[in-house]
Amino acid sequence: MNESLFDAQALEFPAALASALAPPALPGHFDELRGRATPAVPVRPAPGPSAAPAPAAPQLYDAAAGQSQSQGSSQPSSQASSQAASQWQSQAQTQAPAGEQPSLTPAWNAFFEQLGPGGFNDLPRRAASLERQIRDNGVTYNVYADANGPQRPWSLDLFPLIVSPESWSQIEAGVLQRVRVLDRVMADAYGPQQLLAEGLIPPALVRGHPGYLRALHGVKPPGDTWLHIAAFDLARGPDGNWWVVSQRTQAPSGLGYLLENRLAITRQFPQAFEALHVQRLAATYSAMMEGLQRMCPAGVPPHIALLTPGPYNETYFEHAYLARYLGITLVEGSDLTVRDQRLYLKTLQGLRPVHGLIKRLDDQFLDPLELRPDSTLGVPGLLQAIRAGNVLVANMPGSAFLESPALLGFLPGLARRLIDEKLMLPALPTWWCGERAALESVLPQLGDCAIKPTYPGFDGRASFDAVLGSQLGRRELDEWAGRIVREGDVHTVQGYMALSQMPTWANDMGPGHIAPRAVMLRVFAVSDGAQSWRVLPGGLARLTEPDAQFASMQRGGSSADVWVQTHGEVDRTTLLQPHSTPASLARHRAPVTSRAAENMFWLGRYTERAENAVRLARLTLSLLGSEDQSSRPLLEWLHRMALRNALVPAGVPSAPQSRRVFERALIAELGDVARGGSVGFSLRCIRQAAAAVRERLSQDTWNQIERTEADFLRRCAEQADEGSFAASAALRALESASNALAAMTGAQTDRMTRDDAWRLLSIGRHIERLGFLANALEAGFDNGAVHEVSGFEAMVALFDSTITFHARYQQRRDVATMVDLLVLDAENPRSLAWVTQTLRGRIARLAGSAPGKLTALSYELPDPASWTLEHLCAAGPDTDYPELMKLLAGCETAAYHVSDAIGTRYFTLTSESLRSVGA
Repeated sequence: MNESLFDAQALEFPAALASALAPPALPGHFDELRGRATPAVPVRPAPGPSAAPAPAAPQLYDAAAGQSQSQGSSQPSSQASSQAASQWQSQAQTQAPAGEQPSLTPAWNAFFEQLGPGGFNDLPRRAASLERQIRDNGVTYNVYADANGPQRPWSLDLFPLIVSPESWSQIEAGVLQRVRVLDRVMADAYGPQQLLAEGLIPPALVRGHPGYLRALHGVKPPGDTWLHIAAFDLARGPDGNWWVVSQRTQAPSGLGYLLENRLAITRQFPQAFEALHVQRLAATYSAMMEGLQRMCPAGVPPHIALLTPGPYNETYFEHAYLARYLGITLVEGSDLTVRDQRLYLKTLQGLRPVHGLIKRLDDQFLDPLELRPDSTLGVPGLLQAIRAGNVLVANMPGSAFLESPALLGFLPGLARRLIDEKLMLPALPTWWCGERAALESVLPQLGDCAIKPTYPGFDGRASFDAVLGSQLGRRELDEWAGRIVREGDVHTVQGYMALSQMPTWANDMGPGHIAPRAVMLRVFAVSDGAQSWRVLPGGLARLTEPDAQFASMQRGGSSADVWVQTHGEVDRTTLLQPHSTPASLARHRAPVTSRAAENMFWLGRYTERAENAVRLARLTLSLLGSEDQSSRPLLEWLHRMALRNALVPAGVPSAPQSRRVFERALIAELGDVARGGSVGFSLRCIRQAAAAVRERLSQDTWNQIERTEADFLRRCAEQADEGSFAASAALRALESASNALAAMTGAQTDRMTRDDAWRLLSIGRHIERLGFLANALEAGFDNGAVHEVSGFEAMVALFDSTITFHARYQQRRDVATMVDLLVLDAENPRSLAWVTQTLRGRIARLAGSAPGKLTALSYELPDPASWTLEHLCAAGPDTDYPELMKLLAGCETAAYHVSDAIGTRYFTLTSESLRSVGA
């Protein structure tokens, strides 16, 4: 093909080029790009006893059904929907005839025609820009995240899923209807239980479900609304209609990720977004928050928080992002406490009432007193506060039984009973095998269905990973049939339907190409008032991997933005407040939780500790490698400091005994993240503390923290092969870390708001600095190292004051000049006087939020105003400079005493701190 002709065609007719280059969907699947199904292929025969299972097309379910609350789950229904099954059998008649390639739908045609001047040729650049944007914004999805593992970037495709107004009308009406039914089912299950008495739902799916919370029976939630956020996983069948696959009610994920998806994709295609009249999202979020505020039991305005399991949860990024977008406080269980049946947030100002809680935590972890006793994620006494009617929780705990795949088959009858309506949005045919008729009906069909646990995610109830019958051989199918017959109630079987396929941009073949991938759509219904809901006009599209059999973010799937078109006016509501008042601005100052304050405090301490360790290690390696180094007091001082700061193990020979062994031990320990005190350990702790307060850090700061740790550990791993050049390699690694830490501390100093959280970060840094420098100076005087030229110069270098010292004192090297610069100089940020005075000031300022407490605490630090050069340099009869040594020991002791006192007062909230504010 002529390249220039190809380029011209790409620029002038991008939609035509997309139609020519994009392969059709797989046979039997609806093609989102062309708006029709690809002709089906003949049904393959069932595999024989020895036949290997043939590869199947992507199935309409999520294999992560039994996983944590932040993952999509599979939800089959129970009684066979023979009408739906027969409808699928006739879908082949609706397929497009083979032969000529159908044209694009009007929406996709408009999308490609609105690519802009670059047209089709600009797509590779946009894909690279999107990937960079996701990385720079720190959007992550951590599969079973752990403290030591790297975070996995969020996967987002370049193209959106476009939903027409007609399709959305079907989805919206059906989802609104279903959330009403589910809410009333939950109200009955925790109230009169008429549905059980009438036999409309089996007791095994309610009272027998491990997620049914008997402790809440008889409770009536605020506004008589049980479900405030519900998610429904949908897929388009070959007939073009949408079908319900599963429903999520405990803690459905996606509301934050879809916002990030929207922001990222509209930035790549602004013209297409406007031309297609895509409905905005902000109005629905605003209505949800207004509805929650109106239903909160008390408070004007009410205080609403978002409860997260913490930074190691898979979807923690979303929790932080959503809390920031909604303007609410992000909290962990340890941030909250229950007093007198009321929920409080532990802040630096005391206990602040919480009136509403959006939970992103599975119910069983919410209250260790009444649910799982081993849970460290929940709040002791939370259920009691809920029973007392003092807090609104979205969603109300106890909805786990609604997520059972077995429930789907009973919903048509429940809808007729509860709202006297027929469900408009069908669900996949589902058989709960706890019923004899359903069991006998479904066993012959196992090879064409998915087998799922009735009680996913609960220990002791035969929970297992969902499996596809089409992927099993005859022997395996027989084994599953035997299990189902023995324990029918714990097994649910769901029918098979081919997922529709949407166009995606793939970069694995040259500069990129369009490839169809199976897609499942998650949509959200949110309450905007008592017994009132609306559907978010968008959603989270989840894509399967090319060879995968299911749509699951946990197992490597990707996502896509969802563009819902509208025939009417686009709602341009924004959550940005057009008119702010002093009162509203004061309300929007987020409180500093005790947990956030503690992590900021330790972020400061570990940052300073890493800097001190890097400086000491660089100084030690440089001196050990110098040819004329023979000062025994200096070597003893270096050994003592290395032991004191855990840079070498205790059993290593001292530097005077064996310089090279000591050096090799120090180098070997630098990158050991498991050894407290090593540079690598401190860098790891910096990242962990920062991860716990991600919402308070800029993306640049977070990126710097991650890069610093990764780069240093990589260099340490590489230097193991350096042999005799290991010291040089270690010095290069330490120099790089020193520069990175300087940038990190610069960001802490110049790019963070001076609130109490920042003050605690600064206090943590200066406590660490005061203790380290006082100890170093005390050790140098104690063994006499500072009285030799080499030791004197080393001490000044450790205090990072070499240039200042030589500029001020030239060649003078006596005790008076050292004390003057390193102890008394009020302008030297590493002198003890400057550090102590800064600490006193930070603590006194912090005391403004706790009258009468920390003002006195600041006086426990020595007062630099009372220090004099003559007094400190006075020699004693038995020891050198007793007053100086007394001061140095006092500084170190006072630093750590203040640290303990701050922890007691602000982080554990003991003693008199049990008071509440704003009650």
